[in-house]
Amino acid sequence: MTHHLTVLQVANLVVGAVMVVLLLYVAVVSKLEGEPRAAKVAVALLLLLPLPYLLVGMLQFRYQNAVAAVLLMVTAAAALLLVLPIRGKVRIGDDTPRTRIDERDIMFSRRLLEVGSARFEQYYRVHPDKRQLDDRFRDKPGLLATGATGYHPYAFPAADASFWTIERLRPFVEGETAGEQVVADPGEITRFVKQWALKLGAVSVGVTPLRDYHLYSVVGRGEQYGEPVELNHAFAIALTVEMDKTMLDRAPHSPTVMESAQQYLESGTIAVQIADFSRRLGYPARAHIDGNYRVVCPLVARDAGLGEIGRMGLLMTPQLGPRVRIAVVTTDLPLVADEPRRDDTVIDFCCHCRKCAVVCPSRAISFDDRTEIDGLIRWQINSEACFTFWCQIGTDCARCMKVCPYSHPDNLLHNVVRRGVSNSALFRRLATAMDDLFYGQKPMPAVLPDWMRLEKGNL
Repeated sequence: MTHHLTVLQVANLVVGAVMVVLLLYVAVVSKLEGEPRAAKVAVALLLLLPLPYLLVGMLQFRYQNAVAAVLLMVTAAAALLLVLPIRGKVRIGDDTPRTRIDERDIMFSRRLLEVGSARFEQYYRVHPDKRQLDDRFRDKPGLLATGATGYHPYAFPAADASFWTIERLRPFVEGETAGEQVVADPGEITRFVKQWALKLGAVSVGVTPLRDYHLYSVVGRGEQYGEPVELNHAFAIALTVEMDKTMLDRAPHSPTVMESAQQYLESGTIAVQIADFSRRLGYPARAHIDGNYRVVCPLVARDAGLGEIGRMGLLMTPQLGPRVRIAVVTTDLPLVADEPRRDDTVIDFCCHCRKCAVVCPSRAISFDDRTEIDGLIRWQINSEACFTFWCQIGTDCARCMKVCPYSHPDNLLHNVVRRGVSNSALFRRLATAMDDLFYGQKPMPAVLPDWMRLEKGNL
């Protein structure tokens, strides 16, 4: 006797088949991304999740239609809840600085203080509370030092070579302008600069009016140490470059500092070119690159619409999360500033994720909600603890960047998730749980790539 499938059975079979295809796709993509755990989880779910739908669609049993209807209704309700635009309770709040940051207080400036020098003694005379904290990182081998626990005899010199090359760019961050200004249409020149920056290797570019709080108050590095920062340019161009995920997957080991240094160089090269371009058109400009900043790059990039500053204190971009390096060009070119694009969904996600705090080796990232600091609502990392770990391992760690759910590759699979995260607070909660399921709450660093592995005798 021929059995005819009911509409409910067919619908369940379709849902089950769609699940099979989607989970198979996730498994294949995860395998190609070098994420074996995610691929195994996808295969396990492929064997489990579609099963009820397929059984209801193929088998004969009592109350079959009722079960089929319930399955479809629950599935439709869950899908509807996840796609509905639910904003969530967290708002960005007041996070606009009212004062400037003194660059002398940041860790990269304090590490350059020579013990016993007049500058050293003067700084800690003014900031005695920082002396004991800083002695801890000075007791460690240091960044890219041979005695560091993460020492690699080839990777560390390779990273140093990138930083050395960046230093060669520093004389060109500023320069004389051409005698006569070229008359430029603001819309046209803005479009040209953005598209050129993308062609040169940037992944995102934005323009903002230069604000007073974008600037450091006092220079903290180089020959102008201690001098007030005076910069009156009209605009700031912020750009980001991508840090390679396969290198960051090895965080906190040596590939991360190699990649970090290289992308500081890449972003710096683009910034120097754009600044020189501006001066050739007769408009003053300055490039702000690694070790030679006059602006706080994450603040500029945020105001230029490139992302938000998350729990770990880094710029969170929509496509790559914190997996970027930033450079800035300040200029008097007649540009068109981008409309402010603040995204409270990123802040909401960071409020509930906490994955970066879980994996941080130095416990420098707060598990708490944002608090009011100097009149602003924000997170505050323990920069001394973070930098001390850097000096112990010899790299700039990047564990937080590696595990951030926003750091997954810019492809269809993860962009669908990003779209859901930006749309629904419920989806954001599910996404954090699913990221833990697929990738682990504390994923282990990937092994070194074959070309970086050494015989024990060479270590």
